[in-house]
Amino acid sequence: MTTYTKINSPAGELLLVGEGTMLTSLSMPAQRNAPIVRPEWRRDDEAFTAAARQLSAYFAGRPTRFELELAPDGTEFQQRVWRALDEIPYGSTTTYGELARRLDVPRAEIRAVGAAIGANPLLIVRPCHRVIGADGSMRGYAGGVERKVRLLTHEGALQPMLV
Repeated sequence: MTTYTKINSPAGELLLVGEGTMLTSLSMPAQRNAPIVRPEWRRDDEAFTAAARQLSAYFAGRPTRFELELAPDGTEFQQRVWRALDEIPYGSTTTYGELARRLDVPRAEIRAVGAAIGANPLLIVRPCHRVIGADGSMRGYAGGVERKVRLLTHEGALQPMLV
């Protein structure tokens, strides 16, 4: 049975979706391709207690490696790319090209790596926001480039901008 909960965060209200206690999706408001709560889903705040606690620690500034049961739906290639995202340390970034190199994906297929990253259904938990362009530019992020910048600034990977 599909369960869900919603939690408030500095990134907006997060929608957590899962099968029992296994997290299948974490999305943000106005996110591209975000799931929408369906009538047959059951709200179960307790099923996501560990996720809520770890997200709270993350937003409180404690470097976090999420330790959650994950069950995102994706192809074998997407799953491989998403697991590689888990290896990008808190407070750091990598490039699409470097991630492709680590995965032994030919340079000509870097776009496939980018597409898999763009299809990541577990924002924040699987830190696709830590992947940037080779020139340091902030490439697309399903939660919005502004949120990507805020998350990287929060983690200390980017310096805060003074206005």
